[in-house]
Amino acid sequence: MRPDSEHRAGDRDRTRAAARARRRPRARTRARAAGLLTAVLVGGLLVTGCAGGSDGSSSDGSKARRTGPLPAPAPARPSAPAPTAPGTEADGEQRDIAPTDTPSPTPADYLSTFALDVDTASYGYARRTLADGRLPDPKTVRPEEFINSFRQDYPRPEGDGFSVTADGARAGEEGWSFLRIGLATGPAAPASERPPAALTFVIDVSGSMAETGRLDLVKQSLGVMTDQLRSDDSLALVTFSDTAETVLPMTRVGGSRGRVHDAIDSLEPRSSTNLDAGVRTGYDTAVEGARPGATNRVVLLSDALANTGETDADAILDRISDARREHGITLFGVGVGSEYGDALMERLADKGDGHTTYVSTPEEARKVFCDELPQNIELRAREAKAQVAFDPQTVLRFRLIGYDDRQVADDDYRDDRVDGGEVGPDHTVTALYAVRLRPGASGHVATAGVRWLDPDTRSPHEETAQIEASALDTDVWRSNHGLQLTATAAYFADALRQGALPGAPTLPQLASRADELARATEDKDVRQLAEAIRRADGLQN
Repeated sequence: MRPDSEHRAGDRDRTRAAARARRRPRARTRARAAGLLTAVLVGGLLVTGCAGGSDGSSSDGSKARRTGPLPAPAPARPSAPAPTAPGTEADGEQRDIAPTDTPSPTPADYLSTFALDVDTASYGYARRTLADGRLPDPKTVRPEEFINSFRQDYPRPEGDGFSVTADGARAGEEGWSFLRIGLATGPAAPASERPPAALTFVIDVSGSMAETGRLDLVKQSLGVMTDQLRSDDSLALVTFSDTAETVLPMTRVGGSRGRVHDAIDSLEPRSSTNLDAGVRTGYDTAVEGARPGATNRVVLLSDALANTGETDADAILDRISDARREHGITLFGVGVGSEYGDALMERLADKGDGHTTYVSTPEEARKVFCDELPQNIELRAREAKAQVAFDPQTVLRFRLIGYDDRQVADDDYRDDRVDGGEVGPDHTVTALYAVRLRPGASGHVATAGVRWLDPDTRSPHEETAQIEASALDTDVWRSNHGLQLTATAAYFADALRQGALPGAPTLPQLASRADELARATEDKDVRQLAEAIRRADGLQN
């Protein structure tokens, strides 16, 4: 596990020019150069507002105020670096904001910027691993994917883009609170109104896919999905083992369902796994069959255990970068199998401007390919990034939980050449911060903003919300159900990574909290979370 970096006021001279035009995993932002400092001094962050809960209201009943573009935050008064707190965290970024009464040549860092992520594969694979009687490898546990595996009841915007809400609560350890940023896209259009889809399925038929719950599950899922597609949708099938083959070129579903079913039924496991050949052939097929006005997407179904040809995600996708840029074809990765190449699949989807999920049962597969099909193939926002500006007058320290591989240089928030996240309709995205306020602090805590490009015109848009210290007064276990669920998922992921979130309960205590939530919400997904926590507790003891 990677230790946290403490951000100090004096460590601010490293250039980030090389970060332009690309996202940097685990980026740690330093201070601005003199030109940026001057620009920041011009703007003010002294904007007050209130926090939004799962229904748009804060813990004190007030509404989150959504405004226009994110204002330039006001810097802290020059000061000395804050002292290092005892102990370290196991994951995420942590930054100290300098106190306001001691001279220092530059203000401390108070911005947090990251690309949005709607992946859920890490949580799905962890549940599968625990069900098999094993603890997941901590390297495969990404807290943001645990958090975002649960749907939240945030207010929805009209049309493309996002709504922004913010709420929070005390974290159970003296001085610490949770701050939750909630983003939501609008509902999907009725099936009859969505654009037609042109989907290229790239299917792993290597020998490892012979295991029960891999290729058989893929075939069953595709068969059910074929019957759900509209007649004006199109579908192509590419298979790969040691080589790749286009089994079915891009074909209109109407009048060809029988042909599609026959192609799916013919799939059989073969030999080795040349993922590189499969992805390249898949994108070639997708470009050849791309339809103007349609949603063109490559869907990769694999255990991602590449053992032949190129096996590095960046190298694989560099070869098809023109298809991504010129045709806007994104990659949706669906993982299967008890042994699963999580890191490779996650990186492929990240570099392919898409997202990943993991399925291990027919019920999960049906949910992904049928019930959630519009979420997984349509786009409501491109290059989406979030930035949270903490008020140095009230905040002493903050830590983003997860998003380790999604962090973006603060300067690049409005640089639309830098990769963000692609988000479809009817999605919610949650970011959770552990925040330590200054003793006796009141008033404005943070401004949360999201920036994205329109999926068709690529014109930029922004929305923001504010949160105040009064919204963090309630104990987290007495807050709204959505925030309690977010905290439970975050604590669970942190425990699997052997971390040290403030106020962390024991796993038995956490399982009891999840049980209470499941009873209160009557949500089977929350019930499964409680079961997974209990299994983890049994395996750790």
